[in-house]
Order: sequence, then C-alpha cells, then structure tokens
Amino acid sequence: MTGTGPAELLALWEAGQSRDDAGRAALLHAAAHPETGGRELPAVPVGEREADLFALRLALFGPRMELRAECGDCAEPLEFDLDVEGAARAPRPGRDPLRAESGGWAAEFRLPTVADLTAVASATGDPGEAKLLLLERCTASATRDGAPVPVRQLPDGLRQRMAEAAALAAPAADTTVDITCPACGTGTRAALDIAACLWAELDAWARDTLLDVHLLAGAYGWSEPEILALSPLRRRYYLELCADG
Repeated sequence: MTGTGPAELLALWEAGQSRDDAGRAALLHAAAHPETGGRELPAVPVGEREADLFALRLALFGPRMELRAECGDCAEPLEFDLDVEGAARAPRPGRDPLRAESGGWAAEFRLPTVADLTAVASATGDPGEAKLLLLERCTASATRDGAPVPVRQLPDGLRQRMAEAAALAAPAADTTVDITCPACGTGTRAALDIAACLWAELDAWARDTLLDVHLLAGAYGWSEPEILALSPLRRRYYLELCADG
C-alpha cells in the first residue's frame, strides 16, 4: 500500500469532489491497491473490498475508529469504538462457486462483486428489485428437483441458505456492529459503510491540512510541497510558533 503521502492523499481528495459515493469508494479502493491502476478492482468480491478499505483506514488513521449511531428504541445517541485492525485482518473471501440446497431446491452462485453492486444501483432505485437483480447476476444455476427454474422463483428458505453460505465465505462483508444502549439497555445493530466513513475522515483531514498550508505559507512563504514534506510533528510545532507570535 504505497502512494499515500500527504500530496497523494490531497490529490485523491480533490479527485473525489466531483464523484458520487460509489465513485469515491472506487477511488479509495484504488488507493489501497495502487499497483493495479484500478482496472481489476471491479471484479473483486465486496467482502474483499471492505477488508481492503479497513486496511487502508488502518494505515492512514490508526486502529481506533470512533463511530456514532442512534438507539433504535429510544433514539439515544450512541458512541462506540471499532477495532479497525481486526476488521482489516479478516479472512479474504474465496473466489470458488458456492452451493445451497433447501427442500429439493438448489442453487449454485458466487459472491457479489463491486461491479455487480454498481450495475444493480444504476439499473433500479427499488431495493426489492435491486436484491432480485443481484441474485440473478450472481446465480449460475437454479433448480427444483433437478429441473432448471428461473432465479426469481427461488423460495425464501433457499435464499436464506444462500445468504448464510455467502456470510461464511466472506466474513469481512458483514459490516454491522452490535451495540447496547446505556440509557435503555436495548441492543442496536448498526450498519457501517466503511467507504463513507473513511471518506469523511479523509475529507476532514484534507481540510485541516489545507488550512495548515495556508497558515504556514502566509507566515513563512513556503510552498505547498515544502509544507507537506514536513513531518506532522514539525508542522504542528511551526503552527504553535505562529500562534504564539
């Protein structure tokens, strides 16, 4: 994971200003794998991308990630920490076909990829239809008592078996966190969008860094590359000197 110095991160942040959420997620994933140039990344299973983004977050901002949610019962604001290192080191999913069976029904399928999610999101805004489209894209064959059937006819029981098999094959794809509300004691399951969270952190870091550049350039006449070449500790010390003056 190279090419993530201050200048490169600012260029990444600048490029993302004109992108939507999916485009920013793609930029972050490419930053995690600069050796690929981003060409192969759409074919990566979603769980693998999530683990890659956690690894990038660990490299950039460390192992502690502060998150906020809301209690689903009493609406109490909740704050909790996430183990970024553990998520980054979660087993990567395999690429082998999967199979699920239930009461004479059977399906062979694969894990959804980044390209699958992109295609489904661009095809429909209906969550129910999106799930069906994703199921169709990822299912290689569907049968009932050995006879082929349309994928959309698969019963809920088999779909649940497919989801369970996918979760076992790609644990990093599960980005939900169980937290207990200290006010009412109710358990809340909070969904985590690592791409959105990481982009928010990058955005805050970039704006703070550009402010540092502005202040130091005005005080010392240094160029942006000269300021970015300073270590964070030395930059902070010079800023303290500016404030003292």
